Amino acid sequence: MIEGFFTFLLILTALSASAIVARKLALAPAIVFLLVGIALAFVPGFPVVELKPEGVLLLVLPPLIYSAGVSMSWREFKANLQPITLLAIGCVIFTTCAVAGAAHWILGLPWGVGFVLGAIVSPPDVVAPLAIARRLNLPHRILVILEGEGLANDATALILYRFAVLAVSTGTFSLTKASESFVAIVACEVLFGIAVGWLSLRLRQWSRDPRVEICLSLLTPYLAFWVPEHFGGSGVLATVAAGLYVSWNGPLLISAATRLQGVFFWDFVIWLIEGVLFLSAGFQMRLLMEKAKATPLNEVLAAVALISAIVIVARFLWVFPGTYLTRAFSKRLSKRDPTPDWRSVVIIGFTGIRGVVSLAVALALPVALPDGSDFPHRDLILFVSFGVICVTLIGIGLTLPLLVNVLGLSKHGHAEAIHEREAEITARRNILHAARGSLKTIIAERNLPESLARFLEARHETRMRALPDPPTEEGQHTPATKGAGLVREMINIERKLLHKLLREGQITDETRRRIERDLDLEEAVVDNREKNAPL
Repeated sequence: MIEGFFTFLLILTALSASAIVARKLALAPAIVFLLVGIALAFVPGFPVVELKPEGVLLLVLPPLIYSAGVSMSWREFKANLQPITLLAIGCVIFTTCAVAGAAHWILGLPWGVGFVLGAIVSPPDVVAPLAIARRLNLPHRILVILEGEGLANDATALILYRFAVLAVSTGTFSLTKASESFVAIVACEVLFGIAVGWLSLRLRQWSRDPRVEICLSLLTPYLAFWVPEHFGGSGVLATVAAGLYVSWNGPLLISAATRLQGVFFWDFVIWLIEGVLFLSAGFQMRLLMEKAKATPLNEVLAAVALISAIVIVARFLWVFPGTYLTRAFSKRLSKRDPTPDWRSVVIIGFTGIRGVVSLAVALALPVALPDGSDFPHRDLILFVSFGVICVTLIGIGLTLPLLVNVLGLSKHGHAEAIHEREAEITARRNILHAARGSLKTIIAERNLPESLARFLEARHETRMRALPDPPTEEGQHTPATKGAGLVREMINIERKLLHKLLREGQITDETRRRIERDLDLEEAVVDNREKNAPL
């Protein structure tokens, strides 16, 4: 047990150091985590860390998917349902078939094994593409589509994977039965996920204790995922549905204290899970190389190059016709959703990064068939899956910023951010104006004391004066945003004076904590405004 805890501390140390390096080099952390994991795997004496597939699929995947669902806007998800569905279902099936064909005709693998490999490498990751794309100031709709695809494509791939493994194990496959099962699983999981989301919010509303509410929020994805998975589904769509339901209905049911603490809790949990996953994926390199020794290295590398090229090209072959032909055949769609700029389609087609879910599914392959024989080409599937993850994560992750700059999409993203900031400021002003009218009514109807009325009005005026003016194309802001550094400096001065009073014994530690919390909340407001302002 002590040895396992020591290994965990080593992983946390590597994670922290890698995050610092990624920040200094301005690289996506997932890329650095994977490279560091690969390097550490070959360090003599470093503990062997084997990624358990059931740990990823049953313990790690649910909170990742649920958190992404909660942060996703249901309104935006619904508005972009058509491209999301084309990618999450259509593109995954198309890529699976393309990989299966290449594996059969070029690599000589049986059809069933080819479909298993295709189902494993077909879905882009739910985490890595967004972590990279969000840093590039891309137009908001591209991010919404990529995020929506990442939420739902694992469900398609996992269902296809189970059908393919069953076909290899039994030697039989029925397209009709598989299609009926697929539709039934999708419908049942969505309904179950909505029910779980509803139940979670009601329990959290009744508890009214931030610690209990956060605990319930952590249990929600596991309930949504494990029950369908136990009955033969994937669990992914149910978890996504629960997250989207909470995202849409939660704002008025979740308390402010829970929201403030929950944001930090989930932000840390997801960061920790993502980091450990990509590090652990890198650790598998040595194990996979040992397992693949039976196959000549040049054949393994050729297979990795071939399948990587197939998954990248297949995505482009699907995305462009899916974007333009659907509008050519549907005037209603073309009128409701005009054809997007071709540069946006290129970015969506290029951003097909595979992640640790593909590796976990590959590791979950049965070692033997029901008749006792070895699962055919299992080691080759494992190594190719890992190779596709490395090629897409590192290759696409490092070249995507260059492609975005060449296409000039960052300018569109910047203009969009300015427009969004203007809408935010307008919304803040409208809310405060409406609240002022309500405040006057409350003061008149309840006959409040003059001192209390002045206090409430002064608070309102202070918030009105703190509103920034709309930003300009040059990124110029009002004193409220330009003075963020000065406000932070004044807060630091107050914090030093506070600790001086504590050392001199003029206040207690409890008093210091209350005042310090107010200063921390004010600094968080400043950081939030500065962070969300257009660059």
